[in-house]
Amino acid sequence: MTPALTYFLPSIELSKKKTTLFIVVFLLFASLQGQHAKDSLRKEIATLQKQQNFSVKDTAYINLLANLGSELRFYHADSMLLLSKQALKLSKSVEYLHGECKSYFILGNYFSDHGDSAKAIEYLKKANELATEINDRSFAVRIQNDLSGEYAYSGDYSKALNGYLLGIEKAAEINDLKMLSIINENIANLYVSQKDYTQALEFYKKVKKINTKIGDEVIMAETMSNMASVYADMNELEYAMYNINSSISAFEKNEVTDWLAFAYEVKGKIYLKEGKFKWALFWYRQGEMLHNKLQDERGQIDLYNGMAEAYLGQEKDSISKSYALRAFDISQKLNFKEGTQKCASTLYRISKKHNDFKMALVYHELYKSLSDTLSRNENKKSLTMFKTKLKYDKQKQDLILENEKALAKQKNYVYAALGILIIFLAVTFLIRRNEHLQKKLNIELKSNQEELEKSEHKLRELNSTKDKLFSIIGHDLRGPIGAFQGLLKLYKDGEVNQKEFLSFIPKLGADLDHISFTLNNLLSWGQSQMNGAITKPAVISLDNLVVDNIKLLSEIATNKSIKIVSRVSANTLAWSDGNQIDIVIRNLMSNALKFTPENGMITIGASEKTNHWEIYVRDTGVGMDRETQAKIFAENSNHTTYGTNNEKGTGLGLSLCKEMVEKNNGTIWVDSIPRKGSSFFFTLPKAKNEYQKTA
Repeated sequence: MTPALTYFLPSIELSKKKTTLFIVVFLLFASLQGQHAKDSLRKEIATLQKQQNFSVKDTAYINLLANLGSELRFYHADSMLLLSKQALKLSKSVEYLHGECKSYFILGNYFSDHGDSAKAIEYLKKANELATEINDRSFAVRIQNDLSGEYAYSGDYSKALNGYLLGIEKAAEINDLKMLSIINENIANLYVSQKDYTQALEFYKKVKKINTKIGDEVIMAETMSNMASVYADMNELEYAMYNINSSISAFEKNEVTDWLAFAYEVKGKIYLKEGKFKWALFWYRQGEMLHNKLQDERGQIDLYNGMAEAYLGQEKDSISKSYALRAFDISQKLNFKEGTQKCASTLYRISKKHNDFKMALVYHELYKSLSDTLSRNENKKSLTMFKTKLKYDKQKQDLILENEKALAKQKNYVYAALGILIIFLAVTFLIRRNEHLQKKLNIELKSNQEELEKSEHKLRELNSTKDKLFSIIGHDLRGPIGAFQGLLKLYKDGEVNQKEFLSFIPKLGADLDHISFTLNNLLSWGQSQMNGAITKPAVISLDNLVVDNIKLLSEIATNKSIKIVSRVSANTLAWSDGNQIDIVIRNLMSNALKFTPENGMITIGASEKTNHWEIYVRDTGVGMDRETQAKIFAENSNHTTYGTNNEKGTGLGLSLCKEMVEKNNGTIWVDSIPRKGSSFFFTLPKAKNEYQKTA
C-alpha cells in the first residue's frame, strides 16, 4: 500500500495543512474512502483469517493490518497505534523489511498528529533508512517529504528546506510528478510562513505547471486554494477571489470535504479584507459546518478568529468575544504562538472598545511580547533558509567538481585522439580554405549586385514620382496661378476697372482653395512616396475630425446648397495618426461635394465593430460605374474627372486616402450606383481601454 502523500503548510493565517487532513489511500484508492474502505479491509482480514493455512506472519496479513491502521488515523487513533505496532512486531519476526518500513512510517504520522515531534522524527528516519535499503525510491521520496514537514512543524526550517530540496532531486530522478508538485508547494509554504509572498508565488506558479501535466482537477484546486490565501494576504483580492471560486467549484464537484471547508474559510477571509462582514460570516459559517465533521484544531483557530473579526465589524461584540476566546483557548492548548498573537490582537480591540482597560492591557502586552518573539524568530528563519540554500548550492557544486575529476582521466585519452583528428582537419582545412574564400567572394558579389539592382529600382520610382509631381504642378497649379497673374496685370495696366476686378473675386477665391487643397495633398503624397511618412498612432476623436472638416468645407457646401450631416457619436475613439486620418476625411468629403449636384446631401457616420470602427462618407451625387470603381484605388492611378460644377482635381486624393488608411491598419473601399450616389467606407482600429481612460 502506498504511504500517505503529505504536505507541510505553515500555520500562519489560513494556509491549508495537508499533513493533518490528507487521507493515506486517497490517491490510489479514491473509491474506498471513509467507512467503505475500513469495512472492505476488515472483510479482507476476516477472509484471510478463515483460510485453513492462515498465519499471522503472512505478509499479506501484515499489509492489511498496516493499511487498516492508516484508514483509522482520523477516526480511532488508538486503534491506529495498536495495529501499526502489531504490524511492526510481525514484520520484524519474519524480517519483512517493507512491512517494517510502512509500520515506522505510520507510527511517525501518529506521533506527528499528537504533537510529539521527537518520536515522529525518530520513526520517520527509521522508515527512510529502510526504504533506502530495500531500494523503494518512490516510498523514500514520500518519507523524505513527511520528515521534512515534521522538521518544519518543530521550527527547524534549515533541515526542512534541505530535506525538501533533496526530495525534489529524488522525485525528479524517478519523474514522480505528484511528489514534485507536493514538495515544491511545501517549499512555497515555507516562504509564506516568513511573509515572503513574492517568492512563495514563484513556487506556486511552478507547482501549477506541474499540476497541469498531472491533469488532476482536485490537486490543481488545492494549489489554487493556497494561492488564494496568499493573494488575500497581499490584498490582491481580485486574484484571490478568482482562485478560490475555481477551487470551490472543483471541491464541491468532487465532494472533497476537508479542502472545501478550507476554501470556504479563505472566501470568508477575502470578504473580511473587503469589509463585507455579512458575506464573510456567511462563508465562515459554511466552513464551520464542515469543520464539525473534521478533526483539525489548528484550522479552527483561523476559522473562529476570522468569525470574531467579522462579528466585531458588525458591532456584535459579545459574539465576537466568544469566538475570539474559543480561538485563544485552542491556541494556548496547542502552544500555537501565531494563533495566540492574532487572538490577543482581536481580544485587545474588543476589551478597549468596552473600556475594560485592564484586560486590554493584558492582551496588548501579550500581543507585543509574541510579536517581538515571532519577529526575532522570523529573522532567524530567513537567515537560516538563506544559509541553507547557499550550503546546498555549494554541496551540489562540490559534487559536480568531483564528477568532473572522475571524467578528467577519460578526457585525456579523448584529447589524444582529438589531437590526431585536429591535424587531419587542419590539412583538410588548408585545402578547402581557398574554395570557401572563393564562394564567399561570389556571395558578396551577388549581394552587391542585388543591392545595386534595388537602388536602381528605387531611383526609377523616385524619378517617376518626380515626373508625376511636375506634371500635376504644371497641369493643375500653373493654370489657376497664371490666370490670377494675368488678371492682376490687367488691373495694374488699367485695362480692367475696380468693379470688374471685384467681380472676379469669388472665382479667384475658389481657385485659391483648389490650389491650397491640391498643395496639401501633393505635400502629403510626396512625403509618403519619397521619405516614407511616419505614422504616429494615438487616441483620436473621429467626431472632432468630422466636425472640423464640415466647418472647413461649409462654404463650398453652402455655395452648392448641399447639406452635410454627421452621425458620428462623441465617443467614437480610434487608435490612429490624427493628421493622416484628417487628410482622409477631408479628401472623401471634398470628393463628395465635388460630385454631388446642388441641393444634394452628404452623410458621414461610423459603425462600431468588434475591434474596429467602420466609417462611411455617403453622397447623393452622380455615382460611378464598375470600371471607374476599379480604377480609382489602383496603384499609381491618376484618374480624375471634373465635378458637377466643373471643379478640378489632381487624381491624387483617393490613392492618398488608400495609402493613409492602410498605414493605420485599415482598409478602404467604395460602393456606388451611377446617378444615385457613392458611399466610401474605411476602417480604423478602436482605441484600447487603457488609452481611452488616459484620453
